[in-house]
Amino acid sequence: MPDMNVIPLLISIIIAYFLGSIPSAVWAGKLFHGIDVREHGSGNAGATNVIRVLGWKTGVPVLLFDLAKGWAAAMMPVFLNLADRGSVTLINLQILAGLVAIVGHIFPVFAGFKGGKGVASMFGVLLAIHPLLTLACLVIFLIVFILTGIVSISSMSAGIAFTILLFTVFGTDSVVFGIFSIFVAIALLVTHRKNIGRLLKGEEAKLFKKKTGESDNKQEKN
Repeated sequence: MPDMNVIPLLISIIIAYFLGSIPSAVWAGKLFHGIDVREHGSGNAGATNVIRVLGWKTGVPVLLFDLAKGWAAAMMPVFLNLADRGSVTLINLQILAGLVAIVGHIFPVFAGFKGGKGVASMFGVLLAIHPLLTLACLVIFLIVFILTGIVSISSMSAGIAFTILLFTVFGTDSVVFGIFSIFVAIALLVTHRKNIGRLLKGEEAKLFKKKTGESDNKQEKN
């Protein structure tokens, strides 16, 4: 990479991390409801837990913001003209910036390095890099969610579909993007390992329905 691009690259990485570190779930809970969402429900600083604990009016803006910050972070190499549009180099730089943003979401400097799982932010990153493929996976997410009402299995299904569709339908010239797509699927499975355990036991909670007598602290972690 040319030396002239080192400083803009560092700038994009720094901005990506701080974008990812914006704890929308935590701030929204404290600002509008006077609570730390990490102390309620699943304890996760993510949109699903916000929706369950604080309702749709707070949860949907949090979801959209987390998606937007992932998209913005992955677009930083584009905004800073770090490589030619459509080039493999640009895609690879977008992946780097996106990963940094996701790390920022999981370990946010503005919230004591205790954040969420980064699913919405990851979706935003993928939307910036490959919009059509990501929208196809969104359709899969919605179909699975409509059929099951469970966010975790919908997220994992969409993540696995992303990898399969990339290699079988859309294709890519970037080896890094191919590896990244595999990482996305594996990361979603790993971060949802407790959800998988509950799914196998038939104990995973649906987003729209709480189990009778179950306290917020025993609800699904997403």
